[in-house]
Amino acid sequence: MAFRYPPLPLHGKTLALYPSGEYVNILMASSHFSVLLIDDDPGLLEVFSHMAERSREVTMQTASSAKDALRLLQEKGFDAIIVDYDMPRTDGIEFLKILRSRGDTTIPIIVYTGEERGHTAIEALNNGANFYVKKSVDTRMQFREIMAMVKATLERNSPPTTRPVGTTQRIIMDMVNFASYPWFAIDGRGIVIAWNDAMEQLTDVPASAIFGKGDLVYAEPFFGTRRKMLINLLFESDDEIREQKYMLINRVPKGPVIAVTRGKKRDGSEWTLWMKAMPIFDEQGTFIAAVGTVRDVTSTFSDVVIREKADEAKQEPPVEEPKKPAGRLFDKILGKATAEYRKGVALMVNEKKFTEAIAAFDRALKIDEKFAQAWNDRGVCYRELNDYMNALKSCLRAVELESENPEMLFTLGLTLEHIGVLYKSNKYLDSAIQVFKMVISQLPNNVDVWNHLGTCYKEMGKEEEAKFHFDRARDIKSSQKDTPIVSRRNEYL
Repeated sequence: MAFRYPPLPLHGKTLALYPSGEYVNILMASSHFSVLLIDDDPGLLEVFSHMAERSREVTMQTASSAKDALRLLQEKGFDAIIVDYDMPRTDGIEFLKILRSRGDTTIPIIVYTGEERGHTAIEALNNGANFYVKKSVDTRMQFREIMAMVKATLERNSPPTTRPVGTTQRIIMDMVNFASYPWFAIDGRGIVIAWNDAMEQLTDVPASAIFGKGDLVYAEPFFGTRRKMLINLLFESDDEIREQKYMLINRVPKGPVIAVTRGKKRDGSEWTLWMKAMPIFDEQGTFIAAVGTVRDVTSTFSDVVIREKADEAKQEPPVEEPKKPAGRLFDKILGKATAEYRKGVALMVNEKKFTEAIAAFDRALKIDEKFAQAWNDRGVCYRELNDYMNALKSCLRAVELESENPEMLFTLGLTLEHIGVLYKSNKYLDSAIQVFKMVISQLPNNVDVWNHLGTCYKEMGKEEEAKFHFDRARDIKSSQKDTPIVSRRNEYL
Protein backbone atom coordinates (compact mmCIF):
# COMPACT_ATOMS: atom_id res chain seq x y z
CA MET A 1 0.00 0.00 0.00
CA ALA A 2 1.33 3.45 -0.92
CA PHE A 3 2.06 6.10 1.66
CA ARG A 4 -0.26 9.08 1.07
CA TYR A 5 0.52 11.27 4.07
CA PRO A 6 1.01 14.97 3.17
CA PRO A 7 4.38 16.53 4.08
CA LEU A 8 4.42 19.36 6.61
CA PRO A 9 7.07 22.09 6.06
CA LEU A 10 9.23 22.76 9.12
CA HIS A 11 12.27 25.08 9.01
CA GLY A 12 13.73 23.86 5.74
CA LYS A 13 12.93 20.21 6.45
CA THR A 14 10.13 17.90 5.50
CA LEU A 15 8.25 16.23 8.34
CA ALA A 16 6.47 13.10 7.03
CA LEU A 17 4.15 10.82 8.97
CA TYR A 18 4.60 7.11 8.20
CA PRO A 19 2.22 4.23 9.05
CA SER A 20 4.18 3.41 12.19
CA GLY A 21 2.96 6.71 13.62
CA GLU A 22 6.53 7.96 13.82
CA TYR A 23 7.48 11.41 12.56
CA VAL A 24 10.67 11.28 10.52
CA ASN A 25 12.78 14.27 9.52
CA ILE A 26 14.21 13.97 6.04
CA LEU A 27 16.94 16.53 5.51
CA MET A 28 16.60 18.46 2.33
CA ALA A 29 19.65 18.40 0.07
CA SER A 30 20.79 21.58 -1.59
CA SER A 31 20.82 19.80 -4.96
CA HIS A 32 18.15 17.78 -6.70
CA PHE A 33 18.97 14.48 -8.41
CA SER A 34 17.15 11.90 -10.52
CA VAL A 35 17.06 8.14 -9.95
CA LEU A 36 15.83 5.21 -12.03
CA LEU A 37 14.40 2.37 -9.89
CA ILE A 38 14.09 -1.06 -11.55
CA ASP A 39 12.05 -3.75 -9.79
CA ASP A 40 9.35 -6.22 -10.86
CA ASP A 41 7.44 -5.63 -7.60
CA PRO A 42 4.79 -2.96 -8.34
CA GLY A 43 4.12 -2.42 -4.62
CA LEU A 44 7.73 -1.53 -3.89
CA LEU A 45 7.90 0.76 -6.94
CA GLU A 46 4.86 2.66 -5.67
CA VAL A 47 6.15 2.94 -2.09
CA PHE A 48 9.61 4.19 -3.13
CA SER A 49 8.09 6.64 -5.63
CA HIS A 50 5.94 8.23 -2.92
CA MET A 51 8.87 8.38 -0.52
CA ALA A 52 10.92 10.14 -3.19
CA GLU A 53 8.07 12.58 -3.81
CA ARG A 54 7.79 13.36 -0.09
CA SER A 55 11.54 13.89 0.26
CA ARG A 56 11.50 16.63 -2.42
CA GLU A 57 15.19 16.00 -3.11
CA VAL A 58 14.93 13.27 -5.72
CA THR A 59 12.93 12.68 -8.86
CA MET A 60 12.35 8.94 -9.20
CA GLN A 61 11.24 7.16 -12.36
CA THR A 62 10.45 3.46 -12.26
CA ALA A 63 10.72 0.47 -14.60
CA SER A 64 9.32 -2.99 -14.00
CA SER A 65 11.93 -4.82 -16.10
CA ALA A 66 15.47 -4.46 -17.38
CA LYS A 67 14.11 -4.16 -20.93
CA ASP A 68 11.96 -1.16 -20.00
CA ALA A 69 14.89 0.39 -18.13
CA LEU A 70 17.24 0.09 -21.11
CA ARG A 71 14.61 1.74 -23.31
CA LEU A 72 14.24 4.61 -20.82
CA LEU A 73 18.00 5.10 -20.69
CA GLN A 74 18.03 5.68 -24.44
CA GLU A 75 15.54 8.50 -24.00
CA LYS A 76 16.92 10.32 -20.93
CA GLY A 77 19.73 10.32 -18.42
CA PHE A 78 19.70 9.69 -14.67
CA ASP A 79 22.06 10.54 -11.84
CA ALA A 80 21.86 7.00 -10.40
CA ILE A 81 20.22 3.61 -10.92
CA ILE A 82 18.80 1.22 -8.32
CA VAL A 83 18.16 -2.29 -9.65
CA ASP A 84 16.75 -5.43 -8.04
CA TYR A 85 18.77 -8.59 -8.55
CA ASP A 86 15.75 -10.94 -8.57
CA MET A 87 13.91 -10.14 -11.77
CA PRO A 88 12.57 -12.48 -14.47
CA ARG A 89 14.31 -12.83 -17.84
CA THR A 90 17.11 -10.28 -17.26
CA ASP A 91 18.24 -10.00 -13.63
CA GLY A 92 20.10 -7.15 -11.99
CA ILE A 93 23.59 -8.48 -12.71
CA GLU A 94 22.80 -9.08 -16.38
CA PHE A 95 21.40 -5.55 -16.63
CA LEU A 96 24.57 -4.22 -15.00
CA LYS A 97 26.76 -6.09 -17.50
CA ILE A 98 24.74 -4.80 -20.47
CA LEU A 99 24.94 -1.21 -19.29
CA ARG A 100 28.65 -1.27 -18.50
CA SER A 101 29.45 -3.07 -21.77
CA ARG A 102 27.82 -0.17 -23.64
CA GLY A 103 30.48 2.12 -22.24
CA ASP A 104 28.40 3.77 -19.51
CA THR A 105 30.91 3.61 -16.67
CA THR A 106 29.98 6.84 -14.89
CA ILE A 107 26.43 6.38 -13.61
CA PRO A 108 26.31 4.94 -10.06
CA ILE A 109 24.43 1.64 -9.79
CA ILE A 110 23.10 0.04 -6.60
CA VAL A 111 22.13 -3.65 -6.74
CA TYR A 112 19.89 -5.04 -4.01
CA THR A 113 18.32 -8.41 -3.29
CA GLY A 114 15.99 -10.11 -0.84
CA GLU A 115 18.25 -13.16 -0.46
CA GLU A 116 21.70 -13.78 0.94
CA ARG A 117 24.01 -14.39 -2.00
CA GLY A 118 27.66 -13.72 -1.30
CA HIS A 119 28.75 -14.75 -4.78
CA THR A 120 26.20 -12.40 -6.36
CA ALA A 121 27.44 -9.49 -4.27
CA ILE A 122 30.99 -10.11 -5.44
CA GLU A 123 29.84 -10.48 -9.04
CA ALA A 124 27.97 -7.18 -8.76
CA LEU A 125 31.02 -5.34 -7.39
CA ASN A 126 33.34 -6.92 -9.95
CA ASN A 127 31.03 -5.83 -12.79
CA GLY A 128 30.98 -2.19 -11.75
CA ALA A 129 28.24 -1.86 -9.13
CA ASN A 130 28.92 0.93 -6.65
CA PHE A 131 26.99 -0.61 -3.77
CA TYR A 132 25.27 -3.88 -2.96
CA VAL A 133 22.57 -4.02 -0.28
CA LYS A 134 20.13 -6.54 1.10
CA LYS A 135 16.43 -5.72 1.02
CA SER A 136 14.97 -4.72 4.37
CA VAL A 137 11.46 -5.25 5.68
CA ASP A 138 11.61 -1.63 6.83
CA THR A 139 11.09 0.16 3.51
CA ARG A 140 11.53 3.59 5.11
CA MET A 141 15.00 2.76 6.41
CA GLN A 142 15.84 1.02 3.12
CA PHE A 143 14.91 4.15 1.16
CA ARG A 144 17.02 6.39 3.40
CA GLU A 145 19.99 4.00 3.21
CA ILE A 146 19.91 3.85 -0.57
CA MET A 147 19.47 7.61 -0.93
CA ALA A 148 22.47 8.12 1.38
CA MET A 149 24.52 5.83 -0.88
CA VAL A 150 23.47 7.77 -3.97
CA LYS A 151 24.32 11.14 -2.40
CA ALA A 152 27.66 9.91 -1.08
CA THR A 153 28.60 8.78 -4.57
CA LEU A 154 27.47 11.98 -6.28
CA GLU A 155 29.25 14.24 -3.75
CA ARG A 156 32.69 12.70 -4.26
CA ASN A 157 33.61 14.84 -7.32
CA SER A 158 35.33 11.82 -8.86
CA PRO A 159 34.24 9.21 -11.39
CA PRO A 160 31.30 7.49 -9.63
CA THR A 161 32.53 4.00 -10.33
CA THR A 162 35.84 4.63 -8.58
CA ARG A 163 35.34 3.40 -5.04
CA PRO A 164 37.81 4.45 -2.34
CA VAL A 165 39.37 1.52 -0.52
CA GLY A 166 37.55 2.36 2.70
CA THR A 167 34.19 2.36 0.92
CA THR A 168 34.93 -0.96 -0.76
CA GLN A 169 35.93 -2.53 2.54
CA ARG A 170 32.74 -1.30 4.15
CA ILE A 171 30.70 -2.87 1.35
CA ILE A 172 32.58 -6.16 1.79
CA MET A 173 32.09 -6.07 5.56
CA ASP A 174 28.35 -5.46 5.17
CA MET A 175 28.07 -8.25 2.62
CA VAL A 176 29.93 -10.75 4.81
CA ASN A 177 28.17 -9.77 8.01
CA PHE A 178 24.63 -10.25 6.71
CA ALA A 179 25.49 -13.71 5.30
CA SER A 180 24.02 -16.61 7.27
CA TYR A 181 26.80 -19.02 6.21
CA PRO A 182 30.36 -18.82 7.59
CA TRP A 183 32.20 -16.10 5.63
CA PHE A 184 35.32 -14.03 6.14
CA ALA A 185 37.35 -11.60 4.06
CA ILE A 186 40.96 -10.45 3.80
CA ASP A 187 42.42 -7.43 2.06
CA GLY A 188 45.29 -7.41 -0.41
CA ARG A 189 47.82 -7.63 2.44
CA GLY A 190 46.19 -10.72 3.93
CA ILE A 191 44.62 -8.82 6.84
CA VAL A 192 41.19 -9.97 8.07
CA ILE A 193 38.59 -7.26 7.35
CA ALA A 194 35.43 -9.30 8.02
CA TRP A 195 34.53 -12.37 10.12
CA ASN A 196 30.79 -12.96 10.48
CA ASP A 197 28.64 -14.49 13.23
CA ALA A 198 28.35 -17.85 11.46
CA MET A 199 32.15 -18.03 11.24
CA GLU A 200 32.36 -17.27 14.96
CA GLN A 201 30.02 -20.21 15.65
CA LEU A 202 31.94 -22.56 13.35
CA THR A 203 35.38 -21.75 14.77
CA ASP A 204 34.50 -20.56 18.29
CA VAL A 205 36.70 -17.55 17.55
CA PRO A 206 35.07 -14.11 18.04
CA ALA A 207 35.50 -11.46 15.38
CA SER A 208 37.18 -9.19 17.94
CA ALA A 209 39.99 -11.72 18.32
CA ILE A 210 40.68 -12.10 14.59
CA PHE A 211 39.79 -8.75 13.00
CA GLY A 212 42.81 -6.81 11.74
CA LYS A 213 45.17 -9.78 11.99
CA GLY A 214 47.22 -11.36 9.21
CA ASP A 215 50.18 -13.69 8.87
CA LEU A 216 47.75 -16.63 8.28
CA VAL A 217 46.55 -16.51 11.90
CA TYR A 218 43.00 -17.06 10.59
CA ALA A 219 44.01 -20.57 9.46
CA GLU A 220 44.65 -21.80 13.02
CA PRO A 221 40.97 -22.50 13.88
CA PHE A 222 40.73 -24.78 10.84
CA PHE A 223 44.10 -26.54 10.83
CA GLY A 224 45.56 -26.08 14.28
CA THR A 225 48.50 -24.32 12.66
CA ARG A 226 49.23 -21.46 10.27
CA ARG A 227 49.11 -22.64 6.67
CA LYS A 228 47.76 -21.29 3.42
CA MET A 229 44.00 -21.41 3.07
CA LEU A 230 42.20 -21.55 -0.25
CA ILE A 231 41.63 -17.79 -0.03
CA ASN A 232 45.43 -17.37 -0.20
CA LEU A 233 45.76 -19.60 -3.27
CA LEU A 234 43.40 -17.81 -5.65
CA PHE A 235 46.13 -16.96 -8.14
CA GLU A 236 48.31 -20.04 -7.69
CA SER A 237 48.46 -22.89 -10.22
CA ASP A 238 46.30 -25.99 -9.88
CA ASP A 239 49.41 -28.01 -9.04
CA GLU A 240 50.30 -25.61 -6.23
CA ILE A 241 46.78 -25.84 -4.79
CA ARG A 242 46.99 -29.65 -4.83
CA GLU A 243 50.44 -29.51 -3.22
CA GLN A 244 48.86 -27.58 -0.36
CA LYS A 245 46.69 -30.69 0.20
CA TYR A 246 43.49 -29.39 -1.37
CA MET A 247 41.33 -31.52 -3.64
CA LEU A 248 40.53 -29.00 -6.36
CA ILE A 249 36.88 -29.20 -7.42
CA ASN A 250 36.16 -26.22 -9.62
CA ARG A 251 37.93 -23.12 -10.81
CA VAL A 252 36.88 -20.11 -12.88
CA PRO A 253 39.55 -17.69 -14.21
CA LYS A 254 39.40 -14.49 -12.13
CA GLY A 255 36.42 -16.09 -10.38
CA PRO A 256 35.64 -18.53 -7.56
CA VAL A 257 37.79 -21.49 -6.58
CA ILE A 258 36.22 -24.46 -4.79
CA ALA A 259 38.13 -27.24 -3.02
CA VAL A 260 37.93 -29.76 -0.19
CA THR A 261 40.63 -30.46 2.39
CA ARG A 262 41.21 -32.04 5.78
CA GLY A 263 41.78 -29.94 8.88
CA LYS A 264 42.25 -30.27 12.62
CA LYS A 265 39.95 -28.82 15.27
CA ARG A 266 41.13 -27.28 18.50
CA ASP A 267 40.38 -30.52 20.35
CA GLY A 268 42.72 -32.39 18.02
CA SER A 269 40.02 -34.23 16.05
CA GLU A 270 40.01 -34.05 12.26
CA TRP A 271 37.28 -32.63 10.06
CA THR A 272 36.58 -32.32 6.35
CA LEU A 273 36.27 -28.74 5.09
CA TRP A 274 34.56 -27.51 1.92
CA MET A 275 35.93 -24.11 0.92
CA LYS A 276 35.05 -21.51 -1.66
CA ALA A 277 37.12 -18.38 -2.25
CA MET A 278 36.53 -15.44 -4.60
CA PRO A 279 38.61 -12.38 -5.55
CA ILE A 280 37.32 -8.81 -5.70
CA PHE A 281 38.79 -6.33 -8.17
CA ASP A 282 38.53 -2.58 -8.63
CA GLU A 283 37.43 -0.93 -11.89
CA GLN A 284 40.97 -1.12 -13.28
CA GLY A 285 41.06 -4.88 -12.72
CA THR A 286 43.43 -4.67 -9.74
CA PHE A 287 42.94 -7.22 -6.96
CA ILE A 288 41.90 -5.50 -3.74
CA ALA A 289 40.40 -8.19 -1.48
CA ALA A 290 39.17 -11.77 -1.27
CA VAL A 291 36.27 -13.44 0.49
CA GLY A 292 35.95 -17.05 1.53
CA THR A 293 33.36 -19.40 2.96
CA VAL A 294 34.04 -22.62 4.86
CA ARG A 295 31.66 -25.46 5.68
CA ASP A 296 32.10 -28.53 7.82
CA VAL A 297 31.13 -31.48 5.58
CA THR A 298 32.64 -34.21 7.75
CA SER A 299 29.37 -35.97 8.51
CA THR A 300 28.16 -35.68 4.95
CA PHE A 301 31.13 -37.43 3.39
CA SER A 302 32.13 -39.85 6.13
CA ASP A 303 31.54 -43.60 5.97
CA VAL A 304 31.12 -43.49 9.75
CA VAL A 305 27.65 -42.02 9.26
CA ILE A 306 26.64 -44.93 7.05
CA ARG A 307 27.87 -47.56 9.47
CA GLU A 308 26.22 -45.88 12.45
CA LYS A 309 22.89 -45.86 10.66
CA ALA A 310 23.38 -49.42 9.46
CA ASP A 311 23.80 -50.50 13.08
CA GLU A 312 20.68 -48.59 14.10
CA ALA A 313 18.68 -50.27 11.33
CA LYS A 314 20.24 -53.65 12.21
CA GLN A 315 21.66 -54.01 8.73
CA GLU A 316 25.09 -55.06 7.60
CA PRO A 317 27.38 -52.29 6.36
CA PRO A 318 27.45 -51.90 2.57
CA VAL A 319 29.59 -54.29 0.58
CA GLU A 320 32.99 -53.23 -0.67
CA GLU A 321 33.38 -51.70 -4.11
CA PRO A 322 33.94 -54.04 -7.08
CA LYS A 323 37.53 -55.16 -7.53
CA LYS A 324 39.49 -54.14 -10.60
CA PRO A 325 39.84 -56.93 -13.21
CA ALA A 326 43.16 -57.19 -15.00
CA GLY A 327 41.79 -56.20 -18.40
CA ARG A 328 39.84 -53.19 -17.28
CA LEU A 329 42.05 -50.65 -19.09
CA PHE A 330 41.68 -52.48 -22.41
CA ASP A 331 37.91 -52.73 -21.95
CA LYS A 332 37.75 -49.05 -21.02
CA ILE A 333 39.59 -48.10 -24.21
CA LEU A 334 37.08 -50.13 -26.23
CA GLY A 335 34.21 -48.27 -24.56
CA LYS A 336 32.82 -51.36 -22.84
CA ALA A 337 32.17 -49.45 -19.60
CA THR A 338 30.02 -46.95 -21.50
CA ALA A 339 28.18 -49.76 -23.29
CA GLU A 340 27.33 -51.49 -20.01
CA TYR A 341 26.27 -48.17 -18.50
CA ARG A 342 23.92 -47.53 -21.43
CA LYS A 343 22.32 -50.92 -20.85
CA GLY A 344 21.80 -50.00 -17.19
CA VAL A 345 20.25 -46.66 -18.06
CA ALA A 346 17.81 -48.29 -20.49
CA LEU A 347 16.81 -50.88 -17.87
CA MET A 348 16.45 -48.20 -15.21
CA VAL A 349 14.58 -45.51 -17.16
CA ASN A 350 12.61 -47.39 -19.80
CA GLU A 351 11.82 -50.68 -18.07
CA LYS A 352 12.06 -49.81 -14.37
CA LYS A 353 14.10 -53.00 -13.83
CA PHE A 354 16.29 -51.63 -11.07
CA THR A 355 17.98 -54.86 -9.98
CA GLU A 356 19.05 -55.66 -13.55
CA ALA A 357 20.19 -52.05 -14.00
CA ILE A 358 22.40 -52.30 -10.90
CA ALA A 359 24.03 -55.42 -12.37
CA ALA A 360 24.78 -53.50 -15.56
CA PHE A 361 26.22 -50.56 -13.62
CA ASP A 362 28.39 -52.99 -11.62
CA ARG A 363 29.79 -54.40 -14.84
CA ALA A 364 30.62 -50.87 -15.98
CA LEU A 365 32.31 -50.11 -12.66
CA LYS A 366 34.41 -53.25 -12.82
CA ILE A 367 35.89 -51.79 -15.98
CA ASP A 368 36.06 -48.16 -14.83
CA GLU A 369 35.68 -47.68 -11.08
CA LYS A 370 35.81 -43.89 -11.50
CA PHE A 371 32.66 -43.77 -13.65
CA ALA A 372 30.86 -41.21 -11.47
CA GLN A 373 27.59 -41.28 -13.40
CA ALA A 374 27.36 -45.06 -12.99
CA TRP A 375 27.83 -44.71 -9.22
CA ASN A 376 25.17 -42.00 -9.14
CA ASP A 377 22.56 -43.99 -11.07
CA ARG A 378 23.43 -47.13 -9.13
CA GLY A 379 22.49 -45.16 -6.02
CA VAL A 380 19.21 -44.07 -7.62
CA CYS A 381 18.32 -47.71 -8.35
CA TYR A 382 19.10 -48.84 -4.79
CA ARG A 383 16.95 -45.99 -3.50
CA GLU A 384 14.07 -47.13 -5.70
CA LEU A 385 14.49 -50.59 -4.16
CA ASN A 386 14.40 -49.00 -0.66
CA ASP A 387 17.94 -50.19 0.02
CA TYR A 388 19.04 -46.85 1.41
CA MET A 389 22.37 -47.89 2.87
CA ASN A 390 23.71 -49.16 -0.45
CA ALA A 391 22.13 -46.16 -2.14
CA LEU A 392 24.03 -43.84 0.18
CA LYS A 393 27.27 -45.70 -0.36
CA SER A 394 26.96 -45.28 -4.14
CA CYS A 395 25.95 -41.63 -3.92
CA LEU A 396 28.87 -40.77 -1.65
CA ARG A 397 31.25 -42.41 -4.10
CA ALA A 398 29.76 -40.40 -6.97
CA VAL A 399 30.16 -37.13 -5.04
CA GLU A 400 33.69 -38.09 -4.05
CA LEU A 401 34.54 -38.39 -7.75
CA GLU A 402 32.68 -35.26 -8.87
CA SER A 403 32.27 -33.18 -5.75
CA GLU A 404 30.84 -30.10 -7.48
CA ASN A 405 28.50 -31.85 -9.91
CA PRO A 406 24.98 -30.59 -9.06
CA GLU A 407 23.34 -33.81 -10.27
CA MET A 408 25.52 -35.95 -8.00
CA LEU A 409 24.97 -33.62 -5.04
CA PHE A 410 21.21 -33.51 -5.62
CA THR A 411 21.00 -37.32 -5.73
CA LEU A 412 22.99 -37.54 -2.49
CA GLY A 413 20.75 -34.92 -0.89
CA LEU A 414 17.60 -36.83 -1.87
CA THR A 415 19.01 -40.05 -0.44
CA LEU A 416 19.93 -38.40 2.85
CA GLU A 417 16.47 -36.83 2.96
CA HIS A 418 14.77 -40.21 2.40
CA ILE A 419 16.78 -41.78 5.22
CA GLY A 420 16.10 -38.83 7.53
CA VAL A 421 12.36 -39.06 6.93
CA LEU A 422 12.31 -42.87 7.22
CA TYR A 423 14.20 -43.01 10.51
CA LYS A 424 13.06 -39.59 11.78
CA SER A 425 16.71 -38.63 12.06
CA ASN A 426 17.53 -34.92 12.25
CA LYS A 427 21.17 -35.80 11.73
CA TYR A 428 20.45 -37.11 8.25
CA LEU A 429 18.00 -34.31 7.48
CA ASP A 430 20.61 -31.74 8.48
CA SER A 431 23.17 -33.46 6.23
CA ALA A 432 20.64 -33.34 3.39
CA ILE A 433 20.17 -29.61 3.99
CA GLN A 434 23.92 -28.99 3.80
CA VAL A 435 24.15 -30.88 0.51
CA PHE A 436 21.14 -29.10 -1.00
CA LYS A 437 22.70 -25.77 -0.02
CA MET A 438 25.80 -26.74 -1.98
CA VAL A 439 23.55 -27.20 -5.01
CA ILE A 440 21.89 -23.83 -4.34
CA SER A 441 25.31 -22.15 -4.34
CA GLN A 442 25.59 -23.21 -8.00
CA LEU A 443 21.93 -23.09 -9.06
CA PRO A 444 20.22 -20.43 -6.91
CA ASN A 445 17.06 -20.61 -9.05
CA ASN A 446 16.44 -24.36 -8.94
CA VAL A 447 12.84 -24.94 -7.80
CA ASP A 448 13.31 -28.61 -6.85
CA VAL A 449 16.17 -27.90 -4.45
CA TRP A 450 14.29 -25.10 -2.67
CA ASN A 451 11.26 -27.41 -2.29
CA HIS A 452 13.36 -30.24 -0.86
CA LEU A 453 15.03 -27.82 1.56
CA GLY A 454 11.53 -26.86 2.69
CA THR A 455 10.62 -30.53 3.15
CA CYS A 456 13.70 -31.19 5.28
CA TYR A 457 13.02 -28.20 7.53
CA LYS A 458 9.36 -29.22 7.84
CA GLU A 459 10.33 -32.75 8.90
CA MET A 460 12.61 -31.22 11.52
CA GLY A 461 9.69 -29.18 12.86
CA LYS A 462 11.12 -25.85 11.69
CA GLU A 463 7.95 -24.41 10.18
CA GLU A 464 9.22 -20.86 9.57
CA GLU A 465 12.31 -22.06 7.69
CA ALA A 466 10.17 -24.51 5.73
CA LYS A 467 7.74 -21.77 4.70
CA PHE A 468 10.59 -19.50 3.60
CA HIS A 469 12.01 -22.18 1.29
CA PHE A 470 8.63 -23.26 -0.09
CA ASP A 471 7.79 -19.61 -0.79
CA ARG A 472 11.12 -19.13 -2.54
CA ALA A 473 10.41 -22.14 -4.78
CA ARG A 474 6.98 -20.74 -5.62
CA ASP A 475 8.38 -17.30 -6.45
CA ILE A 476 11.03 -18.74 -8.77
CA LYS A 477 8.44 -20.87 -10.53
CA SER A 478 6.03 -17.98 -10.98
CA SER A 479 8.81 -15.78 -12.41
CA GLN A 480 9.73 -18.56 -14.88
CA LYS A 481 13.40 -18.44 -13.82
CA ASP A 482 13.74 -22.11 -12.84
CA THR A 483 17.13 -23.59 -13.76
CA PRO A 484 16.62 -27.37 -13.62
CA ILE A 485 19.41 -29.86 -13.11
CA VAL A 486 20.20 -31.53 -16.43
CA SER A 487 20.90 -35.23 -15.97
CA ARG A 488 23.91 -36.51 -17.85
CA ARG A 489 22.23 -39.88 -18.32
CA ASN A 490 20.01 -38.24 -20.95
CA GLU A 491 23.07 -38.05 -23.20
CA TYR A 492 23.31 -41.83 -23.13
CA LEU A 493 19.61 -42.28 -23.86
